[in-house]
Amino acid sequence: MNEQQRQSLPGDATETVIDPYATQKTAAARAAVADIPDGAVIGLGSGTTAEAMLRELAARMQQGLRVTGVPTSERTARIAASLGIPLAGLDDVPALTASIDGADEVLLPQLHLIKGRGGALLREKLIAAASQYRIIIADSRKLVSALGGTYAVPVEIIPFGWRHIAARLASLGCQTTLRMAQAMPAGATPGPYITDSGNYILDCHLPAGALAQPEAVAAAIKSVVGVVEHGLFLAMTERVFVAGTDGVQVYDRPR
Repeated sequence: MNEQQRQSLPGDATETVIDPYATQKTAAARAAVADIPDGAVIGLGSGTTAEAMLRELAARMQQGLRVTGVPTSERTARIAASLGIPLAGLDDVPALTASIDGADEVLLPQLHLIKGRGGALLREKLIAAASQYRIIIADSRKLVSALGGTYAVPVEIIPFGWRHIAARLASLGCQTTLRMAQAMPAGATPGPYITDSGNYILDCHLPAGALAQPEAVAAAIKSVVGVVEHGLFLAMTERVFVAGTDGVQVYDRPR
C-alpha cells in the first residue's frame, strides 16, 4: 500500500491514514523475512508493522518459499489468509521456528519491549514463548532511552471485578485507564475494548523512572489477582531490525 496504510484501531476498525513511516516499516519487514528458511513455522505478529511483514512474507512465498504461519490475532489471521499464507493454530505445532512481530517501545541493548497497543499482547506473548527465535521489526521511532516514556504498559485482565483489579494495580503505583472500543455500531453505547480472548485491557501509566527495574514491575503486576498478562516483554527477543532514514540496523540481545 506504499505510503497510504489502513491503520488498525482497537475493535478492529480501520481508517485510511497517511503513514509517514510506512517505507521504514516495509524495509525492516523485508530484512526480517529475508533469511526465513524453507519449511519454517513462523509466529505472525499483529499491528501495522507486522502487516508489512505479512506482505513481504507473501512476496517471498511467490518466489517459492514454503512456510506455515501461526497468527497472534484474528485480524492477522484474516490478512495472512487473504495473502495465501498457510495457517495453523498454536496447539497444532510443537514449536515455532521463529516469530516476527512489532513493538511499541524497544530499549537497547537488552531489547526489552513494551507491546500491546494493538490489543494482542496475550497471544503475542504466548507465541513468543513458544518460539525458538524471536524477531522484532520496528521503525526508528520505537527506540527509547527508557521504557514507559512514550506508551503505557497494557495489562490484560479478566472482565469480572475489573474495578477491583484496577484498584490493586493502583496500589502498585499504576494510574490505570480502561481501554474503550473505538468502533461501535451506530447508536450503540461505547463499551470496553474486548481482546480476542474475551478480556479487558487496562493501560497502566507509571511514574517516571518506575521502569528502571522492569523485572520487578513485571513481577508485581503479574502477581495481582485477575491479571492475565502484561505488555512488558523482557528478555524475550533475540534480534531487532530497526529501519530509519539511513537504512536498517540490526541489534542482537547480549548473551
